[in-house]
Amino acid sequence: MPELTRADVAHLAGLARIAMTDDELDRMVGELGIILESVAKVQQAPIEGVEPMSHPLPLTNVNRPDAVHPSLSAAAALAGAPEVDQQRFSVPRILDEE
Repeated sequence: MPELTRADVAHLAGLARIAMTDDELDRMVGELGIILESVAKVQQAPIEGVEPMSHPLPLTNVNRPDAVHPSLSAAAALAGAPEVDQQRFSVPRILDEE
């Protein structure tokens, strides 16, 4: 793999519209070099026959069956409301119609 140069980092910083000082460019050459080496190592992993997956562990979605249960009536739900209008909560308008 070709060596990352200071000019490469300056070019990438320009593309990303990131202003970098000379010291930052010098430091980023080393840091980005380490990242690129790590990516190259991962790319060398033997992946033949490995199924693509979205998570490293097998996951199952836990759902309960849909079942009708007793719940609040409309009157009970609205019992503590300061104002009610046609079996609905009545709240002050916050947006004007325009």
